[in-house]
Amino acid sequence: MTPLPTAADVAALDAADPLRHFRERFTLPEGVIYLDGNSLGALPRQTPDRVAGVLHGEWGDGLIRSWNSAGWISAPQRVGAKIARLVGAAPHEVIVADSTSVNLHKLIVAALSAQRGRHVVLSEPGNFPTDLYMAETAIGSLGAGHRLALAPRDVLVAHITRDTALVMLTHVHYKTADMYDMAAITAAAHAQGALVLWDLSHSVGAVPLQLSACQADLAVGCGYKFLNGGPGAPAFLYVAARHQAALQSPLGGWMGHARPFEFVDGYEPAPGIARFLCGTPPILAVAALESGVDLHLEADMGQIAAKSRALATLFIELVEAHCHAYDVTLVGPPPGAPRGSHVSFRHPAGYAIMQALIDRGVIGDFRAPDIMRFGLTPLYLRFADVARAVEILADVLRTEAWRAPAYQVRRAVT
Repeated sequence: MTPLPTAADVAALDAADPLRHFRERFTLPEGVIYLDGNSLGALPRQTPDRVAGVLHGEWGDGLIRSWNSAGWISAPQRVGAKIARLVGAAPHEVIVADSTSVNLHKLIVAALSAQRGRHVVLSEPGNFPTDLYMAETAIGSLGAGHRLALAPRDVLVAHITRDTALVMLTHVHYKTADMYDMAAITAAAHAQGALVLWDLSHSVGAVPLQLSACQADLAVGCGYKFLNGGPGAPAFLYVAARHQAALQSPLGGWMGHARPFEFVDGYEPAPGIARFLCGTPPILAVAALESGVDLHLEADMGQIAAKSRALATLFIELVEAHCHAYDVTLVGPPPGAPRGSHVSFRHPAGYAIMQALIDRGVIGDFRAPDIMRFGLTPLYLRFADVARAVEILADVLRTEAWRAPAYQVRRAVT
């Protein structure tokens, strides 16, 4: 049996961490161990100045001139091209727009409309709710004939048939951190003539991605998790260049028009990825997102992925050693298996335990019905933070501090 890491071992891991200097680039409250960056990334120290510059210089002084002089009008393409570097795509295949949910709707309807004679959107049960909700409502908007089918991941490929128009999956599962083999699933779908739409919300900035190499068709992702774009940050979407001319967005807003400032009555989609724009981009929010993306691009993705795996291994080993007796069980991939950058454990009192942890400065989150989820953000999380978080978790379990009445009250956001 491998001996547990000692305090000296953990200190050595932090000392050898090639990403350790990035921690000082973030605003992190004293005494807080932040294990929820997979849900809302921490604030980069450079972001307030970046947003202030847009507020005072570009908006305050430049006023409406800044659509031209400050490049506001091209911001969705500019920031999209930067995100393309993180997802392994060409610059002209990614654009920043709207929310993840809205982008899902656009791409689902576009794919179904292009796949004439095919009727099924295939996903898995337990996919992130907004993905399934958007599929249901998108299908409903197209009238009779289309349907959503769900198949467990271990048999999903067998359910891809000649009637499948679109396979819609989340690359890294939001609860368990299970990760699909993108290349294999995409190839299996293409063999049946289906398109694939990947939700990268828990992947981008956390695990290596190669959309072009995997021959991916479509993808969406959010900007407020590992990209540190701020609460409600704009999302992005990807459409492979080979599909851009054939796919039409169902939301024909003026920013997606080929000639938006000619103000003609009829809609004419813009060429390329720009046709998937809709309304006016939220410039302040895009500026905050760009700041987070710029910071992320300074780091090496291989080092991020390696540290993520090491953090997960340490977390799992320590929890299993110190908390197993208290009915805590690992959910998702075992140590060493491919995974996203969070770790989840199941406990019948998971919500109350998480509230007790948050009260002690260990911030994770809870996913119904019984999952405690801990995000591992390599740019600012230390190995010592993981070790300390497990110590606090073990103490909450041992003392049953979670039984306090205040921790039983469900809040609006869990």
